[in-house]
Amino acid sequence: MSFRHDSALTPVGRATGAVLPDTRHPLDLLDLFGDDFVRDPYPWLDLLRREAPVHHDPGTGLWLISRYQDVRRVLLDPAAFLPDNAQHAVTPLPLAALRVLARAGFTLPPALANNATATHPGLRQVVTRFFNARRIADAVPVIEHVAGELLDAAQARIDATGSCDLFTAFAQPLPCRVLMELLCIRGIAPATLIRWSDAALELFWGRSEPERQLQLATLVGEFHQWLTATVRGAAATEDSFIGALARHRLPDGKPLDIETAVSACFFVFIAGQSTTGQLISTVLHRTLVEPTLRPRLAEQPGFAEAWVEEVLRREPPVTTWRRVTARSVEVAGVRLPAGAQLLLMLMGSGSDPEVFTDPERMCPYRSDVRRHLAFGVGRHRCPGASLARTEAAVALRAIARRLPDVRLATGATTPSPPPLLGLLSFRAPLTVAVDGRP
Repeated sequence: MSFRHDSALTPVGRATGAVLPDTRHPLDLLDLFGDDFVRDPYPWLDLLRREAPVHHDPGTGLWLISRYQDVRRVLLDPAAFLPDNAQHAVTPLPLAALRVLARAGFTLPPALANNATATHPGLRQVVTRFFNARRIADAVPVIEHVAGELLDAAQARIDATGSCDLFTAFAQPLPCRVLMELLCIRGIAPATLIRWSDAALELFWGRSEPERQLQLATLVGEFHQWLTATVRGAAATEDSFIGALARHRLPDGKPLDIETAVSACFFVFIAGQSTTGQLISTVLHRTLVEPTLRPRLAEQPGFAEAWVEEVLRREPPVTTWRRVTARSVEVAGVRLPAGAQLLLMLMGSGSDPEVFTDPERMCPYRSDVRRHLAFGVGRHRCPGASLARTEAAVALRAIARRLPDVRLATGATTPSPPPLLGLLSFRAPLTVAVDGRP
């Protein structure tokens, strides 16, 4: 897909001062991993929706699908748009990293996010039993208790030093500890599970140098080996998620194989805590930028839930997801061949003005906010959506009530922009630095 853009002039010779028109379209400069896009993706997403709703990105080889209706159509048609590539490494892994993974026995057969086979419904049912409405309601006291413990430690740090990073002290460990409680995960420290999960996200969704990929592969291999050992020894643990997988039977009546059970755990253990931690981090930062919200969060029933939903629409932590075409198919007037690798711009779809009025404005209680696609839609919709929403709302209320006077830590005169996680499919503040000045 080509465009012409003649508004800029490019020097071609210093001696003569000669210039030629720059015929590149702005989208030729798009870098999905670049700081310009990670820091402020909205102008790029607007441009994609407006001028190139199906755009081939040469940097990744992916076809970017950016309009809400097209993204939704793809997600609702798993026969034409397969999930097989959902967990593939976007950056090719060097041989040394592949060897490390091979020695660890690493494999991710189709289980959940990457499964288009007849085994998917049954495996998904196992997962949803652990994240149904009753279990989420029962989990609220657990979330509140863990949040209270973490905020006690955060308050102590603020009292001692005047500041604290609420990402590492609160947003990141909260969902990990809650998930471990809900799924009966034992024998591992939360910090270790967080480190392994973050390594997996960066390895498969990042653009790292080979040396870094080798380090990440080592951590991911350790994660996979621990999961495999845990799954092999979990059959008697009837109340655990891993125990439920061990008892699961496939459509042909055979027991679930170890490799597929490990693949399911790999996805759930990452999605259930790393991405939820990113959501809480995003919600907290958004809230602290607008401190007048905090009294409403602390006192107004339902406001925390409404604010979380609006942040999910505008700034979801899972920004994109992948699909691959099963056959030649047309999307938004563009004919795509069989095997085309697609990148669905979930974040951009939530700001589509054809669907959401004044999409750039944060508007809690927006009547159509639940139409957003932050958790996907259809048979692969995130099974942990209710838990993520609940944890983020509880976290917001807890911060508003327990730390009502904290402010974003300042630079010289104003709060400094936080460093951001900038992976292909994940974006969130990596710090929420606050100080305790009233």
